[in-house]
Amino acid sequence: MLVLLAFIILFHITSAALLFIATIDNAWWVGEEFFADVWRVCVNNTNCTEIGANFQDYSTMQAVQATMILSTILCCIAFLIFLLQLFRLKQGERFVLTSIIQLMSCLCVMIAASIYTDRREDLHRNNPGWYSLTLDGSYGYSFILAWVAFAFTFISGLMYLILRKRK
Repeated sequence: MLVLLAFIILFHITSAALLFIATIDNAWWVGEEFFADVWRVCVNNTNCTEIGANFQDYSTMQAVQATMILSTILCCIAFLIFLLQLFRLKQGERFVLTSIIQLMSCLCVMIAASIYTDRREDLHRNNPGWYSLTLDGSYGYSFILAWVAFAFTFISGLMYLILRKRK
């Protein structure tokens, strides 16, 4: 039982780490001379421009930013609630609250990655001054980590729903 508990904790910490890296790191769209994410666009590894109010379709990027941040926060809150429930729940009860919050984190990261997947081409086309050199890029590892974090948070949310507290 202790091994299972250690695995679940490690799995949850891995999910949170993936969410932090996907949210913070600058590699959602990459190419040979540039990289871009939901916060800024960098050309030649030195010329970085923050994505701000002068960005066309800025509300779309704000939605991606907000849902990624919310996903990360919810994942951390779910972990803290799991630790509290570990000591507070009676024997045989389920970790339902932890599961609900973790599944909400899963939903948020799915929304963020889906919005970026759907709107990326329009964002690049509508902001030629920012993305003129980035047309021949591909999705970067932060984008891929966001989808991996979606799977991890979904699986851990289901694990918490199934898991019962034992002695």
